[in-house]
Amino acid sequence: MPSIRSRCILPTLLLAALAALAACSPRITLFPDGSEPLVEQVLQGKGDEKVLLIDASGVVSDEPRQGMLGSRPSMVQEIASRLKLAEEDDSVRAVILKIDSPGGGVTASDILHHELTEFRRRTDKPLVALLMDVAASGGYYIALPADRIVAHPTSVTGSVGAVFFMPRVNGLMDLLGVQVDVAKSGRNKDMGSPFRAATDEERALAQALIDEMGGRFQSLVREARRLDDQTMRTVATARVFTAPQALKLGLVDRLGYLQDALQEAEKLAKLPENAKLVVYRSSLQANDTPYNAAAGLSLDRPALVDAGIFDAALQRSFPKQAGVYYLWLPGYD
Repeated sequence: MPSIRSRCILPTLLLAALAALAACSPRITLFPDGSEPLVEQVLQGKGDEKVLLIDASGVVSDEPRQGMLGSRPSMVQEIASRLKLAEEDDSVRAVILKIDSPGGGVTASDILHHELTEFRRRTDKPLVALLMDVAASGGYYIALPADRIVAHPTSVTGSVGAVFFMPRVNGLMDLLGVQVDVAKSGRNKDMGSPFRAATDEERALAQALIDEMGGRFQSLVREARRLDDQTMRTVATARVFTAPQALKLGLVDRLGYLQDALQEAEKLAKLPENAKLVVYRSSLQANDTPYNAAAGLSLDRPALVDAGIFDAALQRSFPKQAGVYYLWLPGYD
């Protein structure tokens, strides 16, 4: 029978062996939270000069993205942090922003538009936007600072306008016999309340609000894309367009794939073909490709969830919360 001393030594040796293995093996993070530092990963190409690929997938928001197994930084944080690294690295000569988003918050969209515009102004590094499955409303808004916009042949884009969501639960409350008493300092203080129907005045105020926000969006589109009045009347309907329709209207510069966007970036930055294409991730990933939408995580949600509407539900942002959005959310009634 083992002595007390041997029974104590064995666990100690085992712990020491595990510690030694941990010191020489890659760090594995089962539930990443965005706290890991970003590292550069080469996806393809060669040479010293680089083109950075930044992914913008999901709802445009400055709120952390909530998932079943944890959270990740907001889209605003993820993109801003990568732009900062790209600005500090002189070997990064151009940036491709790969967008797959139905849009999102008005302010979050405007922040990213501002950050991308300022990045271009400070660095003079070309920016190419690549529109994937959906780049609508706020998803298109953040593409406007780009020197070139390349749309995948099957992309859906446009939806240039604003929408004001005002959820209502007063009908359900009537069925349940529940009432809410409100004391307010002005007749419009509880405008947008889900507990009662909107007044005519409130509907008019809401319309004026979204007209102003939508008008700002339209002005930026007109300026960035140099559209004439007739084209702007079509765009201002806030409908979505297929990629060929968007090309005809002048909302995008060409149809193509990721390699076409890379060629545009190389041409604008005067780089040789097959320049090094890199990403910044919070963990290195085996067999990585430019189509990986997991911008910073080693364990991420499926692409379908990242594509838009389910991200909205996970963030608990809408349609439960009243507010103004640059968002294309079909089927919401």
